[in-house]
Amino acid sequence: MGSGSRHARIELPEGSWWDWEVLTWDAGQFRLAAGYDLTYHHGLELAFGDPLFVSCPAMFHDPVFRVPTGEELARVARQLGEEPLVLVAFEADAGGLEPVSCLVAAERLEVVHGTVLRYWREDTDPGQRFAPWVRPPA
Repeated sequence: MGSGSRHARIELPEGSWWDWEVLTWDAGQFRLAAGYDLTYHHGLELAFGDPLFVSCPAMFHDPVFRVPTGEELARVARQLGEEPLVLVAFEADAGGLEPVSCLVAAERLEVVHGTVLRYWREDTDPGQRFAPWVRPPA
């Protein structure tokens, strides 16, 4: 691994992080949301800044994060022309017969812990976060 590379297993905060989905994916960020039931809120986000390579389903369950293998690191480095600063690997249940292997390479990673509402409520505390699609009624 190159100096400054961060290729380690992610340590998640305590909680029930069964359901996962892609919340945002554009040139600036790839953001995964997690919770025990994503119907009304989620409590954890993995925010990958400046994503370089993403291989994972849009929705999945019960991921097991692990250190990327040497082969995975070499494959991503070949495709990018250099080792990424952040490379995250995990296996997840995507509804098939076997778990799917997933990789995300990015410039940086932030683990954000806190409730994010997925529906509008007027009686929230100042600073309450809402999912990107939630808008106050017109």
